[in-house]
Amino acid sequence: MEFLAQSDGNGGSAILWLLYVAWVVLYLVAGWVVYTKAGEAGWKSLIPIYNWYVLMKIVGRPGWWLILLLIPFVNFVIWIIVSIDLAKSFGKGTGFALGLIFLAPIFYLILAFGPAQYMGPAAAPGGSAPPAMPPAPA
Repeated sequence: MEFLAQSDGNGGSAILWLLYVAWVVLYLVAGWVVYTKAGEAGWKSLIPIYNWYVLMKIVGRPGWWLILLLIPFVNFVIWIIVSIDLAKSFGKGTGFALGLIFLAPIFYLILAFGPAQYMGPAAAPGGSAPPAMPPAPA
């Protein structure tokens, strides 16, 4: 019975490891869905660095902004701007953008699996705000 009382501690870490893997898989699927909603191939969300380039395209920012994401401290400002643009690109407001900034994994899942539809790149000239009312027939 002595061996039952001893534990090497692997049980808890195995459960945490499985939860972590499940979370990563869910987040990857969410990325795939967000990119697909934006009209891009979902596999583009899986390739490191290239996924950021495609995200810049989705929100309407130039591709060279990817370089700014590699600069310490500047990358925080760029991430905030891109998060705001991403929220606007999907027809969401400032509150949702703050959620993307501070609770990115959760709000990314909401963006992917919620009713949000891609409205076009927010940073493009003219913005992406949908028209308030369709034009009346003449």
